[in-house]
Amino acid sequence: MTNNDIVMQGSPSMENTFLIDKPITNKNYALKTAGFWIRFWAFLLDGFVITAIGGILVNPIFYLMDWSLSETVWYAPISILSAILYYSYFVLMTRFFGQTLGKMIFGLRVISLKHEKLTWSDVLFRDWIGRIINSIFMPLYILVGILPNNQGLHDYFADTTVVHEKIYIEKDIVQPSLPIKEEKIESVPLEEKSEPEKLEKHNEE
Repeated sequence: MTNNDIVMQGSPSMENTFLIDKPITNKNYALKTAGFWIRFWAFLLDGFVITAIGGILVNPIFYLMDWSLSETVWYAPISILSAILYYSYFVLMTRFFGQTLGKMIFGLRVISLKHEKLTWSDVLFRDWIGRIINSIFMPLYILVGILPNNQGLHDYFADTTVVHEKIYIEKDIVQPSLPIKEEKIESVPLEEKSEPEKLEKHNEE
């Protein structure tokens, strides 16, 4: 965001605009993209939600079946079910609501940069494949503060980003000057005087 950007709450309306006469400047409103830290807190809150869901739905089943909850290898039943719960939470919440519970609380939403609405392919690339890569290489989350539009690597794969739902940035779009069309004016020779005018002038002399 540059110094010329104006941050405003709520949807843009005539009451929020500055009526300034700028013949070659238009006002453009865009949702403000969410930075690293607010997305981090939303992600942390989602982690608590997933842990709570796992404790309510998964752990009782393992206790009843007398299965181990302490195995840490990736192929252990608890690891597989936890992974299914983790990715299903992000995929389903983002696909049907455009936001997880953490994003809802912080007023954030996932949007597509190429579609009007999120598609299944957008969500699967973002919240399944992209998150698997981010989970393996955790420092890649820092790309949210580096890439354009505050995109994480998973956003970059799906061409999505995360925005504030009710915060808009006002930007000036300067239109290029209109080309000036030069018109060539051809000189038209004066018509010769009529014969009577010539005779009248001759008689006067």
